[in-house]
Amino acid sequence: MKQIIECVPNFSEGRNPEVISQITAVIEQTEGVQLLDVDPGKATHRTVVTFAGEPAAVVEAAFRAIREAARLIDMAAHTGEHPRMGATDVCPLVPISGISLEETAEWAKRLAERVGTELEIPVYLYEAAASRPERRNLAAIRSGEYEALPQKLADPEWAPDFGPTQFNSRSGATVIGARDFLVAYNANLNTTSVRRANSVAFDVREQGRVLRDGDPVTGPVRTDENGEPMRIPGACKAVKAIGWYIEEYGIAQVSMNLTDIKVTSLHEAFEACCRSAESRGMRVTGSEIVGLLPLQVLLDAGRYFLRKQKRSAGVSEEELLRIAVRSMGLDDLGPFDPKQKVIEYKLQSEASNPLIAKNLVQFADETASESPAPGGGSISAYVGALGASLAAMVANLSSHKRGWDERWEEFSDWAVKAQDIKNQLLALVDEDTRAFNAIMNAFQLPKGTPDEKAARSAAIQSATRFAIETPLKTMELALASFGPVRAMVEQGNPNSVTDAGVGALCARAAVHGAGLNVLVNTGGLKDKSFAEQAVQQARAWMEQADLMEKEIMALVAEKIS
Repeated sequence: MKQIIECVPNFSEGRNPEVISQITAVIEQTEGVQLLDVDPGKATHRTVVTFAGEPAAVVEAAFRAIREAARLIDMAAHTGEHPRMGATDVCPLVPISGISLEETAEWAKRLAERVGTELEIPVYLYEAAASRPERRNLAAIRSGEYEALPQKLADPEWAPDFGPTQFNSRSGATVIGARDFLVAYNANLNTTSVRRANSVAFDVREQGRVLRDGDPVTGPVRTDENGEPMRIPGACKAVKAIGWYIEEYGIAQVSMNLTDIKVTSLHEAFEACCRSAESRGMRVTGSEIVGLLPLQVLLDAGRYFLRKQKRSAGVSEEELLRIAVRSMGLDDLGPFDPKQKVIEYKLQSEASNPLIAKNLVQFADETASESPAPGGGSISAYVGALGASLAAMVANLSSHKRGWDERWEEFSDWAVKAQDIKNQLLALVDEDTRAFNAIMNAFQLPKGTPDEKAARSAAIQSATRFAIETPLKTMELALASFGPVRAMVEQGNPNSVTDAGVGALCARAAVHGAGLNVLVNTGGLKDKSFAEQAVQQARAWMEQADLMEKEIMALVAEKIS
């Protein structure tokens, strides 16, 4: 899976469109990054920018934006309602897909070191990237704001993690870190009462409600031995919530911030609101996402609601999204378009996966054209994806078979595994063509000077290795598909045993087809140790595929006879 992170820098300029556009322009000009949102605020005198891409590109864009903000913004003349301490006040990196929070924190440290060293701006690390526990909280670092920076920088306890300890009156200081994705999410209630909406919010949010003696609303607040108010915790950790009335919609909502979706998921927050509302004589009529969210959040929700219905969760991505939207009423207040609300979809373009974006006829025509790509490698990946698809189909049919109701979860698990293999193989359809094109592009590089020859040779070797690793991955995944295929031949719906058998034939074809690509490409690799290992692995996997296909087809023959 491609690694994607999001960056949400806050710049201390919300009133001058020209300055804002100059900062965002350097982000848009960075290759591999997509600008997703620009949200200026006049009262706060602050602009929140959102962009995303692969980690190296995002860090490069963030550095350029911080450098541009330092050039354009003079903090000595800045005032605004929002707390701030620098031209780029805070710059969090957020993991979206294919990368952990810990890995994202390492990228944040690289960015912070570069900003401190090259731009000579004091930088503090926060949240997951914090250098010490007391610096995890942004509010603690920003205490006293810009005006307190001279004294803070002079205090050894508050020496920046990177950059100078001298006060920079123009740029101030910057806070850089890594945090989990924050989802802004509202649950719609069939009431106009803010008080009742707040009751649901207090039931749900981690902070809960203040504990009172006697009347739970008007009674005196109960305090602990330190005189602090005692609280009844809410149902959902890492959730902040409040009730409000939205005049535009004519309803009250529970407005939530889900600060750690690994702790409380979107569907868990929705269900908690439903339980609370029902206990208070109300109903959640739907919900809305404010801003963008990662794809996985909706996929997890779709699987949750399917399992709740005791249905197989091993369905397509499109179906999972449809179930999630309908189950949580995300289209209650207006159309919900995943292409506009899901970060990964916003980053996608047809050019990023041109082959799998085609229909069957277009794909066949493209393969049959005079162009050498797509070729055998892409076709192998696609054939493997079809084999895994057949395994998923049989698993889904088996989960709904009359009389097998108690086995739905068993078959759902197999369907999910097969779907995952299918999705990864589909991605390799285009990846294999990219690998071929990389070799062709490398051969087109100039070779006049010694330096050009060396660069060309290095590019060819790098591309060749890529063209070996890609079909090796196809072989590995196609081989893994034999697992769900065999399970469906042995345990699945007997009416579909031949479908599973065709899946085994597809898996073997994919392994052998990709194996041929490995064997032909290793001949041009100078790293003979790697080439020899790749050849040995490919041959071993081809033999293993032959054996597994033979065993499965024997089982199929036995079943149909």
